[in-house]
Amino acid sequence: MENLSIQDAPPPGTHQGPGGPSQAPAQLPPQMFTTAAQLLDLTDKKLMIALRDGRKLIGVLRSWDQFANLVLQSTIERFFASSPDSTPGAPRGYYADVTHGIFLVRGENVLLLGEIDLDKDDEAPPGYERGELEFVKKLAEEKKAADRAKEKARLKKLATLGFEGEGLGDMVL
Repeated sequence: MENLSIQDAPPPGTHQGPGGPSQAPAQLPPQMFTTAAQLLDLTDKKLMIALRDGRKLIGVLRSWDQFANLVLQSTIERFFASSPDSTPGAPRGYYADVTHGIFLVRGENVLLLGEIDLDKDDEAPPGYERGELEFVKKLAEEKKAADRAKEKARLKKLATLGFEGEGLGDMVL
């Protein structure tokens, strides 16, 4: 990618000024945009989007606006869960997909997005194998509950040491 800026000199052979031929202002390349306009290159491509609430969506980007609100077509939501047994040779985890169809995502909820390599699209994510939806959801919920309990214990211990954070005052009383 070229490093260009607005301050760069015009290409040789062009003269802009009162005495010379006038030329339309040079256009910036698409790489220079740091706004929702960068989505132009991703339109009509298959993307994976990680949302702020932890969900993962896979779909074809059909439309977007200046706020980076996205319209995805043929959208699936992918759930990931860690494997309960840690025997060597067993998969690291399982995944399952739920079909949603057309999906509208508010731009402020997008944490990360990236284009999917269509050559590897049919393969399972490395270290994961496809599982039944209910099984994967159950594993994911169990992990979330364990993480919440661990975080609650950590915050309680911090509160006894005198650290106060969001919601810690309620735990002490």
